Amino acid sequence: MYGLIGKLTAQSGQRDALMQHLMEGVKTLRSLEGCHLYIVSAAKDDPDAIWITEVWENSEAHQASLANDAIRAVITAARPLIAAPPEGFEIVPVGGVGLPER
Repeated sequence: MYGLIGKLTAQSGQRDALMQHLMEGVKTLRSLEGCHLYIVSAAKDDPDAIWITEVWENSEAHQASLANDAIRAVITAARPLIAAPPEGFEIVPVGGVGLPER
């Protein structure tokens, strides 16, 4: 499996609007092959920060999602609401609740 944990910082006061865009993308992600988990979370300690946790079957499935027209539209719409370059890191999920058993 392949995973990402990332942080987006919204323009001041725009976190809810940015999260709405990301949640629109969830509708598409539910139907994409290889997406096991995509969670959008509001940070408790920063009124402009959003954490995104993703788990994919492999990195190729993640890359394919970025080529999806609906996902590209969400990214394009959300981009003006983002205040800083995304932060984050790649992970190797080994299992847990909500993930397929290996």
